[in-house]
Amino acid sequence: MKLRCGDVIKLTGQVVTARDRAHRYLVGEKRRLPFNLEGGAIYHCGPLVEGNRIVAAGPTTSMRLEAYQAQVLRDYGVSAVIGKGGMGEETLRALKSFGCVYLAAVGGAATFLAESIRNVYGVFMREEFGEAEAFWLLEVEDFPAIVAMDAHGCDLYSTVGGKAKVKLQEILVGR
Repeated sequence: MKLRCGDVIKLTGQVVTARDRAHRYLVGEKRRLPFNLEGGAIYHCGPLVEGNRIVAAGPTTSMRLEAYQAQVLRDYGVSAVIGKGGMGEETLRALKSFGCVYLAAVGGAATFLAESIRNVYGVFMREEFGEAEAFWLLEVEDFPAIVAMDAHGCDLYSTVGGKAKVKLQEILVGR
């Protein structure tokens, strides 16, 4: 995969939302789904829906899904995960093993991000999981994100965090 940490992208194509209940469902056993995740993107998002229109689609905290993400990447052939706040070492290893990326979307920009949604193809498990936890199949155009973890083992959160610790130590020692 050519994408690297720090790359700013505009994603166009199909994205499937999946939060906690959806991930638990996926790892319960390898499920046959009425949509294809292979080569696609999972978005950690619980959209706000009015009618059949998504009006807000901000990312949710991805670390909550750390226990499931590596298995989902392996079992379903997902190429990208979109979320907020980064993920852990197990996901980073899986991204490297399977040639995937973790894309960070801007938190607090839910209505802005919803403007990138061009179509709602469908919804799966809405009755069982509720609106926010259901799988929403979306078509996005120019969805803005930054590559925060890549298939080369780079984790932008760790890199920036390490630099911040060094800078903080310089500031504290300089007092």
